[in-house]
Amino acid sequence: MIELRSITKTFDAHAALSDISLSIPTGSIYGLVGTNGSGKTTLLKMLAGVLTQDSGTIAYDGQPVYENVDIKRQIAFVPDDLTYFNRFTLQDAGSLTAGIYAQTWNQELFMTAVHQFNLDPHMQFSKMSKGMRKQGVCCLVFARQPQYMLLDEPLDGLDPIVRKSIWELIVDATADRSMTAVISSHNLRELEGYCDHVCAIKAGKVAIAQDIEELKSDIHKLQLSFGSQRQPSDAMLAPLHILHEHDRGSISYLIVRNTPEELRSFVNRAHPVIFDEIPLTLEEIFIYELGEDSNEHTSTH
Repeated sequence: MIELRSITKTFDAHAALSDISLSIPTGSIYGLVGTNGSGKTTLLKMLAGVLTQDSGTIAYDGQPVYENVDIKRQIAFVPDDLTYFNRFTLQDAGSLTAGIYAQTWNQELFMTAVHQFNLDPHMQFSKMSKGMRKQGVCCLVFARQPQYMLLDEPLDGLDPIVRKSIWELIVDATADRSMTAVISSHNLRELEGYCDHVCAIKAGKVAIAQDIEELKSDIHKLQLSFGSQRQPSDAMLAPLHILHEHDRGSISYLIVRNTPEELRSFVNRAHPVIFDEIPLTLEEIFIYELGEDSNEHTSTH
């Protein structure tokens, strides 16, 4: 398990991260989301031991990561900037990586991935497109068979077939050998389909950190009406934690953060004429949770 406790990081006068606490279960696929500049990349670099936090602790199964060679050998970090292999061919980079990680390197897995992505092992990274470089680095890191994989926007710019292939490699590694994957992405639809847990960072702080299924069970879109002759009072709606509301005639559409038990209690007390729950995607949940107006009840009549 990866545990972060009260992590802070400041660059000059800018607080990049403030009081971050997370628990990332072993063998999970953990999604990391947030707007540009929210602190996701800084957090991944600290998880990789590239940066050290100003305060707080980061531990892999109880062991600190910064300047810890044994732990770092178990981590593969794929940043968004992939220029470090530029002067190598993919084959040369494979030979170099195999020599460094000889105990865990799987040559068969490397060649299978190279052929699966239809890459030329003799092409230099500097001559590859950004998408091809990402595929090449994925071949290298999966063949390393790390225990922890940290990926910063790994699928950005890749076509759907390649994206699916990389996700399948991630899923197989977590299932076959309990690899833990932490993935930063703006593609919430993909995260919803593959991740077990998700953390949303807003302005350097944790806004949400939850099991995806639990998160989706606590956020609801409601279609609600008390009839054309009856408008709900503030007291009647008080049990609902409303993130957003808009009305269309006698029908109200509400985005609320409540447990199923709280909603049942509300229905039993308020007796609405119409009460329907409409499924929300993960993307919709984060729009309402992290939007500028997410901290106040907004209503349009």
